[in-house]
Amino acid sequence: MLHCLIVDDSPRFLEAARRLLEGDGFAVVGVASTSAEALRLVEELQPDVILLDIDLGGESGFELARRLHRDAKAAPLRVILISTHAEGDYADLIAASPAVGFLAKTALSASAVRDLLEGSGGGHLVGPVSGPRGR
Repeated sequence: MLHCLIVDDSPRFLEAARRLLEGDGFAVVGVASTSAEALRLVEELQPDVILLDIDLGGESGFELARRLHRDAKAAPLRVILISTHAEGDYADLIAASPAVGFLAKTALSASAVRDLLEGSGGGHLVGPVSGPRGR
């Protein structure tokens, strides 16, 4: 069972994503709406995957992804960037990030997350889900 942390500034999205993922076998171990809260929960809960909104109100999900990657004590964290915006709007920033890929919020599902994580060893495209970026 994958342990997931969801980081998003929308309480409605947090609740909907939690229900969706838990209904399909994920353990949502926590939710956060700020970078500070996310950093604390990652340290405390050690999730297998972090779904991270690109736009956290006034904070940058890209910066948080870089910080999580830089501060990882053991194996690198698996971060999937999420957004209501199209991937093309942020393609260069997504490619430069340490995230394993991008998932549109409208395409969120447990199987889409699993497909992205399983494909993190090589590039692929699954519907609106993009595979990892070359690093």
